[in-house]
Amino acid sequence: MIDLYLWMELATFARTGTLAQTATALNVTQPTVTRGMQKLEDLLGVTLFDRHPNRLALTPTGQLAATLAQQLVTANDQAVAQIHTYDQEQQTFIIKSTLPGPLLLIDRVLNTTAHQTEFDPNLVPDQTLLSHAASLVLSSHGLTTKQIESQYLGTESLAVNLDQFMYHANQATIRFQELRGLSFLVLQDIGQWRDIIQDQIPGANFLYQAEHTAFTEITQYSDFPYFSTNLSTAIPADQAANDNRVRIPISDTAAQMPIYASYLRSQRQRVMPVLTMIRQAWPEAVR
Repeated sequence: MIDLYLWMELATFARTGTLAQTATALNVTQPTVTRGMQKLEDLLGVTLFDRHPNRLALTPTGQLAATLAQQLVTANDQAVAQIHTYDQEQQTFIIKSTLPGPLLLIDRVLNTTAHQTEFDPNLVPDQTLLSHAASLVLSSHGLTTKQIESQYLGTESLAVNLDQFMYHANQATIRFQELRGLSFLVLQDIGQWRDIIQDQIPGANFLYQAEHTAFTEITQYSDFPYFSTNLSTAIPADQAANDNRVRIPISDTAAQMPIYASYLRSQRQRVMPVLTMIRQAWPEAVR
């Protein structure tokens, strides 16, 4: 068995090109590196270096060994990282989502420091689960493989908040086509909803705000319509009480997004109580 530090020294030498730089990179002395490289050659029974009076270079065999050494070091680092991630997952229930709304509901339902939530519109559910970066991944699509399964949680239903004096504010529901030509105040990080509203309301002007604080302040001092869902209100409750807008559900099919929870089959027993709590608290979707 060859110690990992010897492979690390070889990979570092291939990257830096000199014994001195290798020693500096690894925070050891140059003689230590020299002895390590000689030991590696002895253990392998091959010549890894062409030795010249003022220069040391890798032989073709040494170059192959250095490439494989880097692969071993990288694999070791990945294994350590995955073990730490898995250990953290066992201690803390980690939930990630491609949409922000479901996480707002989950934070209210679980209301405990024993879980963590993260919104990432670009995450890949199967990779996230297989790397143990999350216990649950929420998205608009179910996933079924040999290692992963999904369950339907509920539907996130989009609504628009219109000034109460607008003509459409008297309707029980509204369609996307009736909102064409309007200007909307929109939070920037809304995941897939961003593409949906842009596709379904051509010609509309979307004023995106990156900061939630700025979004809240602008809604307070303007009459711009904004979107919300049955899972997220977009503005604080104390401001909503004084808001002169009327919340109108959007009835189009595109405004109804099914949300699925995906998890490792091996974690089914652990996640089931959490899924039950989320389903029981899920607000009804309005069509």
